[in-house]
Amino acid sequence: MFTRHMLSLFDLDPEIISRLVSRGLAFAAGNWQRSNLLRNRVVGIYFRRFSTRTRTAFTIGAARLGAMTIAYGPNDLQINTGETIEDTARVLSGFLDGLVIRTNQSLDEMEAFAGQNKMIIINAMSEEEHPTQAISDLVTLCEEFGRLQGIHLLYIGEGNNTAAALAFAVSKTRDMRLTLVTPEGYGLPESTLNKARFSAEQTGSCVDQYHGLHNLPTQVDAVYTSRWQTMGEPKADPEWEEKFDPYKVTAELMAQVSKPSGTIFLHDLPAVRGGDVSDEVLDGPQSHAFRQAQHKLSGAMAVLDWCLKGGESYSYRNSHRRSVSTHIPVLARQGSSDA
Repeated sequence: MFTRHMLSLFDLDPEIISRLVSRGLAFAAGNWQRSNLLRNRVVGIYFRRFSTRTRTAFTIGAARLGAMTIAYGPNDLQINTGETIEDTARVLSGFLDGLVIRTNQSLDEMEAFAGQNKMIIINAMSEEEHPTQAISDLVTLCEEFGRLQGIHLLYIGEGNNTAAALAFAVSKTRDMRLTLVTPEGYGLPESTLNKARFSAEQTGSCVDQYHGLHNLPTQVDAVYTSRWQTMGEPKADPEWEEKFDPYKVTAELMAQVSKPSGTIFLHDLPAVRGGDVSDEVLDGPQSHAFRQAQHKLSGAMAVLDWCLKGGESYSYRNSHRRSVSTHIPVLARQGSSDA
């Protein structure tokens, strides 16, 4: 039996990324009403870590598409009493059509859940990657610019799971560019970069990483940052804040890298005001961070639809197979700041 899991964007063909973004834009425009695409489906929401946007987005998104939901907290499943993940997954797959999982641990746990062949597993954030966030990010960019091809995205800060998902998303999108600028020792792992660059070779996109602000590009389309302490986790280096402080996104930095025609600011939230970003930027006219947060719902609905609907208009290929990028249709420019 064929089961569509969403564990890593690296596992998806460019065609699928394109269709997920197009579907997210359609849902954002309200094209979900009276659809009942997931009628009689049941989706579990299993969050072992904090969440405001992602948990809310998947719960509401499933309901809007006609599915029922059941929520599990970090201490609710018998995994905590010694039952194996494989046995838990086998049992849940007899009740649920899908399970959305948030953890701050390795993707190995989600892969263990995905070992059965009936219940789809969606990665709502793991230690390595936050794939549904990146879908929401692409939806936000495409809504604002009417395209993704030719867009240059500058990411400043820590090479965390959000940055990894962005690297894979950009590498799967034709003629898109991502420049990551991080403190030394806090970039994306070479293994992640190598995978993204492998995909980028096939789509004509570009993923670069630099350490140090002397490598900042200019005339970018969007500036993106993320919370420096992912999920609030402490860092081993007691002086880490001194290394990160120059990477704060300020009005001066935005002016340095922006296009005269308009550059937007993105943040996956929650933001540390005065830390990773200044109030002036987060609340300013270039900020689309809060519109971006609303697209968590658009992205969640697109992922649920793709994973659960089983329509023949979608396809899935394993990561080792070569693929061909498809073009995302140009939409009317309609983005505006909700900051």
